[in-house]
Amino acid sequence: MGAGPGDPGLLTCRGRDILQSADVVVYDRLIGQELLALCREDAILIYVGKTAGKHSMTQDEINAVLSEHASRQLSVCRLKGGDPFVFGRGGEEALYCLERQIPFEVVPGVTSAVAAPAYAGIPVTHREVATSFAVVTGHTKAGAPADLPEADTLIFLMGIKALPQIVENLLQKGRPASTPAAVIRWGTTAEQQVVTGTLADIEERIKQAKLTTPALIVVGDVVHLREQLQWFDNPATRPLWGKTVVVTRAREQASTLVAQLSQSGARVIQCPTIRIAPLEDHAALDGALAQFAQYDWVIFTSSNGVEHFFRRLDACGHDARLLGKAQIAAIGPATNDALKQHGLRADLIPATSISESVADALIQRSPAAKVLLIRATKGREVLQQQLTAAGWQVDTIPVYQTVADTGNADEVRRLLSEGAIDWVTFTSSSTVTHFVNAIGSDAIKAHRATFQVACIGPITAKTAAENDLVADIVTSGSGTEELAAELCRAVE
Repeated sequence: MGAGPGDPGLLTCRGRDILQSADVVVYDRLIGQELLALCREDAILIYVGKTAGKHSMTQDEINAVLSEHASRQLSVCRLKGGDPFVFGRGGEEALYCLERQIPFEVVPGVTSAVAAPAYAGIPVTHREVATSFAVVTGHTKAGAPADLPEADTLIFLMGIKALPQIVENLLQKGRPASTPAAVIRWGTTAEQQVVTGTLADIEERIKQAKLTTPALIVVGDVVHLREQLQWFDNPATRPLWGKTVVVTRAREQASTLVAQLSQSGARVIQCPTIRIAPLEDHAALDGALAQFAQYDWVIFTSSNGVEHFFRRLDACGHDARLLGKAQIAAIGPATNDALKQHGLRADLIPATSISESVADALIQRSPAAKVLLIRATKGREVLQQQLTAAGWQVDTIPVYQTVADTGNADEVRRLLSEGAIDWVTFTSSSTVTHFVNAIGSDAIKAHRATFQVACIGPITAKTAAENDLVADIVTSGSGTEELAAELCRAVE
């Protein structure tokens, strides 16, 4: 199966379905974590990546792995970068399966040979410039550059080390030294680098830019079109291009913010310092549900609270009708959006998405009443305290918990030490606390001057400041859209 050229959005629908169902996934070097995250939690993941001169497994060993797991009647996904039949040795592995009577399916992938130039603003054909193109391997089995076909546009895969020989061969074949050329590294990803020149100077230009593998080479007049068609790596239209942004939100919630930042050009590093988990004991919530008619108001302080509340509601054989005449308060628009997914709308949303504003708005709107407060096991007590002081009866019921998640901490520490992080974003006080615990306060202090901090809401910013992470951006609301927009404005 082809994984595509690097951008996880270019995975095919069929590819997504297979990754979500496979028992075993045998994957190559350039497969991103975003794709592996689609796999089942109990799937067996086997890395068989290769780099020049360093193979984690030989091809014979890889073949043996495929045979071993398939013989156990497991569904095996052989996940290869780009397209499996375009210089991916997919044909060899398919023949191996055929010889052993192992049933197989081929799932094509978007090849980097076409996608990387497209993301660089270079069409491989153009009616007025190039009516043919050829894809050539940068090295053959014998290790020498491949013979050069006749075509208007030539794309060389895995050829950056053989660039001197490729240029020499092209010149000997009669290509003018002024022929445009481009080298594209990490095409279709936020780390994409593009160097353009001619056959006369492209070698020197990539040396100056210090470009290394993985990269491909494009030769032909179509390279000139990049001057007009550059879109992906264009700061004018994607203001966060070239910026690395850390997202600390729980992975279950981060997809929207990740998408917003990525669409603006950022390289997003997910460092989910917390993970949202269900409770082991639902006795408190079950008791409240059994006597729900006693409550005048239900307060939801997060979209997570909404989702876990309704999961338990369903597990107990109830639905939204149980809420009856109770009025609903939501801490902010995002929480109200989560309620809408269950056919409900909040009766009260404060102007500012903080607990103090919820309490003030309730006290101004209604006489003292009985409230069910839905929240995590740990959280700020100010909402309960203010309402209780005003004579309200408050039952605080946890419906989920946040637990530490340090899975990506090592990578973030490494990037901090290299000065490669531009922004760290925090969406709640708990993300700040867990980030400091995961990365270490000493590491953060040592590199604090190299990155900026963006926080959703003043409460999160206050917690950040208490941990020597004074925020450069503080949004007024709780939505991720405002955070992404403020980051774009900050770099303009």
